[in-house]
Amino acid sequence: MKDLKQFNIPFIGLKEGSHLFEYQIDKTFFEAFQFDEFSDANVKADITFVKKSTLIEFAFNISGTVNVPCDITNELFDLPIDGNLDLVVKFGPEFNDDHDEILILPHEAYQVNVSQYIYELIVLSTPSKRVHPNVIDGTMQSDALRKLEELKINEEKTVEEESTDPRWDKLKDLLTDK
Repeated sequence: MKDLKQFNIPFIGLKEGSHLFEYQIDKTFFEAFQFDEFSDANVKADITFVKKSTLIEFAFNISGTVNVPCDITNELFDLPIDGNLDLVVKFGPEFNDDHDEILILPHEAYQVNVSQYIYELIVLSTPSKRVHPNVIDGTMQSDALRKLEELKINEEKTVEEESTDPRWDKLKDLLTDK
């Protein structure tokens, strides 16, 4: 995680009030986490940092695109993503990140690394079903879609009601003979 030093925010020397941190996220950021589902990434992360006397508030905003394969055609495309996350940092006797929106840092801490929160926000903002926009509007031309269209079943099978099994007819007679 040495590559992620730039995501350390030292809060000891900052004045109380609001501060803005901006990061440009690309593929190398995800390589540090050994995450290889994105072929490429172009995401801007804006972090509003509000320092108060007893706590710190973070507001994470991401927007941009990640290059992913389509689930239907396996063609790569740029998927737009955006997301928000609010995080409150409090101080206590020991580190605790059990809660999603509250981080407790030890009293002797002087900086916080926000890379894990940016990573999780981007990954969780990516939809689980990724469909190329050209597939949705019907203009996509690919070998996979041609093969699917070729294998599509066009005729519907209908059940003929007139031909019945004579064994069942005998059983129906039993019901009507009462």
